[in-house]
Amino acid sequence: MDAARALVDAEGLAALSTRRLAAELGVSGPSLYNHFRTKDQILEAVADSVSAQVDLSMFEDGRDWRTALHDWAVSYRAALTLHPNIVPVLARGPGRRPAGLRLADVMFGAMVDAGWPPAQATSIGALMRYFIMGSALGSFAGGFVDDETAYDPADYPHLGQAHLLAEHQQLVDERAFEAGLRALLDGLAVQYERLPAGRAG
Repeated sequence: MDAARALVDAEGLAALSTRRLAAELGVSGPSLYNHFRTKDQILEAVADSVSAQVDLSMFEDGRDWRTALHDWAVSYRAALTLHPNIVPVLARGPGRRPAGLRLADVMFGAMVDAGWPPAQATSIGALMRYFIMGSALGSFAGGFVDDETAYDPADYPHLGQAHLLAEHQQLVDERAFEAGLRALLDGLAVQYERLPAGRAG
């Protein structure tokens, strides 16, 4: 699985094929077919190996629901930013992938145990996935070129410093993620306080 993941990381989804992976591993095609018959099966396994990198301990060690969600989101994004090319596969949902299903099960169970109604816990899971996956699909700062001449003040009077964003891409993106995450959790905290007495705990 390491070889398949490394290939996707380096060259993208289109570069992966059963033939290419067999060549990378130095084995024959039929040998690989004993484990994976299609490219989709390989991609599913690669995706699940990335899901398995997400830390889930925060849901099981007594942290309150907000702290646990925050720490989980940070761990989840960290795993995805190491393997951004596999994010489109992960974005399809867990399907039958064991690590992906465990990730969903543990997070959902922790929210219900904290007092969230199941329907709202489901919505929280979807919301967090949209936010985390979206942040990992591409860099905001990296979308701006580092050429000052691209931002003519006559056309873009407010983008005079935009050429500096790419240089500070990681810092800008991490700060933006943290700001968005805290705003999201603030909103959830307001909803949590409005839960019926005895439900929130």
